[in-house]
Amino acid sequence: MTADYRVPAQTHLGHVHLKVSDLERSITFYRDVMGFDVVVRYGSQAAFLSAGGYHHHIGLNTWESTDGPPPAPGTTGLYHFAINYPERRDLAAALKRLIEMNWPIDGASDHGTHEALYLSDPDGIGIELAWDRDRSLWLAPDGSIVMKTARLDLQDLLGELERSPEVATTPGV
Repeated sequence: MTADYRVPAQTHLGHVHLKVSDLERSITFYRDVMGFDVVVRYGSQAAFLSAGGYHHHIGLNTWESTDGPPPAPGTTGLYHFAINYPERRDLAAALKRLIEMNWPIDGASDHGTHEALYLSDPDGIGIELAWDRDRSLWLAPDGSIVMKTARLDLQDLLGELERSPEVATTPGV
């Protein structure tokens, strides 16, 4: 086996499709707490949600998991998936929303390359909400990527909402 193949640099990971135990509960979380739009629904078995009209970023189904328990600790499986926001302000708005909805946050880290909030969905599936810093800030003088795990200052992140005026969405405003 050769190691000469490399995935193209422009590649990005697409949607995530999750097995959930209760479709209604999961739709409520991803729509009402996280802010995604329901794009397509297949009765009581599946739903597809997106941001901005994409075909779907998140698929939910109960095909093999209706009323199922969350994965047991210490087993293999998905650790978390990440939702990357385009601006730091968007991550701040997501944090504010979680606080307003009284949704628990499991952790918050500054990784140098990005800032991240960690939480779990109603089935215990891990979610990372993230904002990437400019790539030029990731690199050491030798060109290697420098990552860390430091405390993320949540008050400073929320302050982004006051420092950055909202972008006008209405022409002429």
